[in-house]
Formats: sequence, structure tokens, C-alpha cells
Amino acid sequence: MKLYIAEKPSLGRAIADVLPKPHQKGDGFIKAANGDVVSWCIGHLLEQAEPDHYNPLFKKWDAHHLPIVPQKWQLIVKPKTRKQFTVLKKLIKQADILVNAGDPDREGQLLVDEVIEFAGASESKKSQTQRLLISDLNPSAVLKALQKLASNHDFIPLSVSALARSRADWLFGMNLTRAYTLAGQKAGCHRVLSVGRVQTPILGLVVRRDLEIAHFVSKPFYEVLAHLLTDKQEAFSVKWQPSEACLPYQDEDGRVLVKALAENVVKRITGKPALVTKLQQQQKRQHPPLPYNLSALQIDAAKAFGMSAQTVLDVCQNLYEKHKAITYPRSDNRFLPNEHWLEAKQVLAAIAQNKGQDNKLVIEANLALRSKCWNDAKVEAHHAIIPTAKKLPINSLDKDELKIYQLISRHYLAQFYPAYVFNETKVEVEISGGKFNTTAKQELELGFKVLMGKDELQAEQILPPLIEGQQLLCKNGELVEKMTQPPAHFNDATLLSAMTGISRYVSDIEIKKILKDTDGLGTEATRAGIIELLFRRGFLVREGKKIKSTETGKALIKMLPDIITRPDLTALWEASLADIAHKKQSYQHFMQPLITQLHELIDLAKSCDHSLFSNLPAQPVKKRFNRKRKSTAKK
Repeated sequence: MKLYIAEKPSLGRAIADVLPKPHQKGDGFIKAANGDVVSWCIGHLLEQAEPDHYNPLFKKWDAHHLPIVPQKWQLIVKPKTRKQFTVLKKLIKQADILVNAGDPDREGQLLVDEVIEFAGASESKKSQTQRLLISDLNPSAVLKALQKLASNHDFIPLSVSALARSRADWLFGMNLTRAYTLAGQKAGCHRVLSVGRVQTPILGLVVRRDLEIAHFVSKPFYEVLAHLLTDKQEAFSVKWQPSEACLPYQDEDGRVLVKALAENVVKRITGKPALVTKLQQQQKRQHPPLPYNLSALQIDAAKAFGMSAQTVLDVCQNLYEKHKAITYPRSDNRFLPNEHWLEAKQVLAAIAQNKGQDNKLVIEANLALRSKCWNDAKVEAHHAIIPTAKKLPINSLDKDELKIYQLISRHYLAQFYPAYVFNETKVEVEISGGKFNTTAKQELELGFKVLMGKDELQAEQILPPLIEGQQLLCKNGELVEKMTQPPAHFNDATLLSAMTGISRYVSDIEIKKILKDTDGLGTEATRAGIIELLFRRGFLVREGKKIKSTETGKALIKMLPDIITRPDLTALWEASLADIAHKKQSYQHFMQPLITQLHELIDLAKSCDHSLFSNLPAQPVKKRFNRKRKSTAKK
């Protein structure tokens, strides 16, 4: 008997639907006519044991116990899903061949692997376990996946990476939460001070941005425009570029802060001859954006519709599980396997039927085109999020589902449109010894831009015909006074963008280099949950589209040491976890330095200045360290 173990019931039913009929439905499993059985987890059936499971003394929060580092890690069956685990355990013992059908990511891999291990499967059975990777729940896609079963052994590094992440979160979150909660109690702060390896640096980003805005002092700065005429009275404008002699009068961004300096330039150039010193015209091509991964989709949905990251993820799960209209949504990949190109005609037909894009735009797609997204070498456990070939009944999707489906469809359709082509012209002009320049762009072919709502050519500035050495007249100079602006508060789009491009907020140059390719805090599947967690804990608040830190959030960040509140450390951990998944680093090489550093961080907590806790509002202390790995409650 072959036993397929799916991550969720919806995936289990999708697998069973393509197995020989008639089916026999049992309690927590489905048996096919050929004797094969499909069963499922309900998310994580197992969870990390609480500290008091290792030692009853650890039930009491005591600084002398810290750090708590298990010598032998233990899992326990989650009480709410004990019944389903019992079903699976029995089936695992009866099965001849096991198939891991967890979601195609590191969490999905571990989720099923740990059930197989905990259920007591023999070494022989584990060595013969197969892996089923499904990213589309429609029958044709499931059948195709069933024909490509791989050895589960090949995915061990992915599972080890997830295991390392899970244990690192437990060690970091549980120990530091206890350490700072206990330190706070000594100062009379009776509330849980939750610390997490990802949530705390994200809170730190928001707090620092809010403080920067609060302390920002707006200052005037000045620009100079030269309005030029050719000998044929053709007009255009160029902007002054201050020389090195102006540096003492500029800020760090090169803005001129002294009005008299700019006024002097205006006087010097008005009515004076001008000379074209450099002219560069280049035709440029912009290729279609790649199909979405989850973070890119969440960012665009936040910009377009003001949707939170969690809302986008929830909508995507519905589109994937309920409607089977898109592929696996928790993907961090933006490329597609070459074989998917052969299914493009069917996918486009579904897009048209499902109102993913206007029929005219679908018809005008060129299926002979092959964008750079089709690349087997760039596809790993999962691929980009794209529409499936499933045609839905009319009006099947609700308002939010249709919005997200249309975004996904647009980025897929763009792969069959040509590049956006435009001319870019750069002009440099000299007037009275000063340098001025401008850049103009003229659109030649809209290409994929027609999908983005642009239906006519738009030029930034139309320049007259020019040649190098041409003499012009500066009719007049114009002084433009502006005010420096503070950075904008974070919103869903920019906070997600910060999490995926965290190296922008890392100060250490060497760490920036390391993070160039493995850049990001959290994973595609966890980022939305981490942001929502910070709201639930009262550290963040929404004001319209703005995301701001609360006084509690600010006080917590002020109290914690820099190394915990900045992204450098945990971003490096994410890079190491990616290396483990790609067989470039071992589990021990990751965990040992982490544990050494944990001891140091606990010592910092024990010796911290208790007066820093005085601004934290009181809240009853909950003595349990609740941990939900899939929902990242303690990240």
C-alpha cells in the first residue's frame, strides 16, 4: 500500500481525486480502488515541547535557568489534532511506501518528515520515502506531478533548514522573552515583553523610522532652472548642477541650502549665451516584469488596493485551495519551468474566461514570445505564482479575489508581450561657466506597458533637434525654492519591501555583501503573519495606510540592545538557513555560534538598566511561551 501524506485536507482530496475510483472514505483518510491511501496533516500536527517538558523546574520563569538549551530536542503531539496524528501513525505502520506530499517549501517538507519520524517509521521505510511536489491543485497538474515522484532523501537539506529555523526561533524567542520579562519585573513592569528574532528587528525598523520623522526639521533648499531657446525659438529647460566649489553650501544629498548662491546663478545666466557640451541619445528596452512571488504580489496589492499582507495571503489561499485558479501561493520564486510554456494557450483561455484581463489584451498576446521567466535552472522546489488552466463559473470570485487574480494574470500575460521601447536623451549645457543638464524620454513602443493602463505615448520633455557645440540663448533663469521632506511612514507595501530588501537597512558593509543574494527577513509564508503579530501585541498600529509604532513598541526597542533590534543578525541567519537548504552549510555550523551568542544576549538582559522599563505600560504576565511554528507566533 502506498500512503500519500498531504499537508492539508484540501491537498489530500486533490490527490485522491486523480487516483483510481471508487473511493472508500475513512475517518481522516481516503482509500483508492487500487489500495493506495491518501491522508493528511492539518498544518503542524507536532510542536516543540515547552521548557517544562524538559524539566518541571522550567515551568517557573527564573533567570537562573537561562538560557534553556535542550540537549535532545523533543516534539509533542498538538492536543487539537491528536486524533488525526493517531490516524496517520497507524497508516504509516501499515504502508509499504510513503509519499511526502507537503507543500513545496521548507516548512512543508519538515511538517511531513517530522510526522513520519515521530510515528516510528523504520529506517528502511524512510529511505524509500518518495516526494510529491504539487503547486497546482487541478487534476491535470496533479496527475503530471504524480508521474514525477522524486526520492524524499533529495530534500533532506530543505527539511534540515526548516528544522534549524524552528529551533533557532524557539531558542531566541523563548529565552529572550523570559529574560526581558523577568528583568522588567524587577523594575515593576508586570507584562510579557515578547522578543523574537524576526519580529523585533521589524519593529525596530518602524520605531526608528517614526523617531526620524518626529525629530525631522524641514529646511529650505534651492534649485535653478535655465529656460533656453534655439535660434528657431524652440524652447526647453535644463537644471543647474552645482560645482565642487558649492559643497560648503550643500547638504549631504547635494541640495543647495543658501538662497543667495542660487540667486547669484540666476543673475549670471539670464540673457547669456549657452553651449551644448554633450548630447547622448540612446534607445532603451524594458522587458516585462517577471511573474509574481508572494512578496512582490503583496507589495503591488498594497500599492494598488491598500490590502494588508495577511489579506493578500488569505485571498491567495482561497484562489489556490477553493477555486484552484492559481498555483501554490507561498512561493519565493519568480521563474517558471520550460514545460509550463507549452500550457500557455490553455492558461490564457482561462484568464479570458475568468476576467483576469480584458479579452482584447489576451487575444493580442504573442504565444511565440518566450520571456526570460522560462528557466529550469532558476526553478527549485516551487515556481512563480501564475493562473492555472481552470475555467471558473461566471462570478465565482468575490471582489478581493478578482483583484488579486487580475494582478497575477496581468504579470503572466506580460510574458507574451514585447519589450517597452523608448528613446532617452541626455543633454549637458554650459552657461556662464556653470553646468546644466536634463534628460528627456520619448516612448516608441508601449509593448507590455499596454497591460499597465498606459494607452498613449507620454514624453517627459520633448527636446528640439540638437547637436553638440550648438549655440543657444538662456532667455532667463528661474529660482525654485523647495523644502526638505522627512521620510514617509511605513505602509504595507514599503514594510514588506523593507523585509525582502533588508540589506538597505544594514549598516555593516561586509554583512551587506553577504546578504546581496540571500536578502530578506522571514520567508514568503511568514512575513504577513509577523506584521500582524506586531499589531496584535500592541507594538504597531494602523493610521489609514500608515503603519506606526505605539509608545509600547518604542519603549521596548529603546530598552533592548541594538543587536536584537537591528536586522543584521537575523538577516544573516536567513542567509545561513538558505545555505543549509542548498547544501552549502551544515546544521551544526549554524546552531553552535547561535547558542554561543544566545548566552551573551542573556547576560546582557540580566545586566540591563532596569530604569529603561519605566515607560512600558503594565499588562498581566502570561507564564506560557505559546509557539506556533507555521504562523510564526514567536519569530
